[in-house]
Amino acid sequence: MRMRRAASLPRSFYDRPTLDVARDLLGKVLVHERRGVRTSGVIVEVEAYIGESDPACHAAPGPTRRNAPMYGEPGHAYVYLNYGIHSMVNVVTESAGSPAAVLIRALDPLEGISIMRRRRGRAMKGRRRVAAASIATRALCKGPGNLTMAMGITLADNRLDLTGDRLRIEDHGLRVSVIDWSPRIGIRVGTEHPWRAFVSDHPAVSRI
Repeated sequence: MRMRRAASLPRSFYDRPTLDVARDLLGKVLVHERRGVRTSGVIVEVEAYIGESDPACHAAPGPTRRNAPMYGEPGHAYVYLNYGIHSMVNVVTESAGSPAAVLIRALDPLEGISIMRRRRGRAMKGRRRVAAASIATRALCKGPGNLTMAMGITLADNRLDLTGDRLRIEDHGLRVSVIDWSPRIGIRVGTEHPWRAFVSDHPAVSRI
């Protein structure tokens, strides 16, 4: 399925309080163009990480070379490796100098599903090869590591301007059902913050 291209979200969308951006990202469409191949999916699960006072945020130790994108202009991608294996794609929010970002945790696939399935089936560090046909569509982008593998998002996409062409977020006028909030998952600190937003009962959302 090839969807019509919509305009990328403007920078003003990201230059707002992080929790507002997190909520409003649900139902938007993440698009990645790589080597002439377009993949996309509806965002159904996100997590917010806000400032140096948030112990789970990469900005907690202050500015570093790794977290520099978080201190920059809103509306850029912050992509990093988790445990040296999985790429994680984040959206930088708030004004420059106020480090914050939203981690995109899950998508409902729209375009490029066959290539997503092939990418997910490949062997990689920490993961054996799996039969691509055995991966359900709703599971292709379930979890932040699976999402980037399926979409072909790598460290080469770090710092990309999300208002540009290669990696962007579009508004297709999709409306999501009930939105729920919960503590973030997969972390050991900052678990008291209910900063994980997701589409209630969606099959692509992580199960706790």
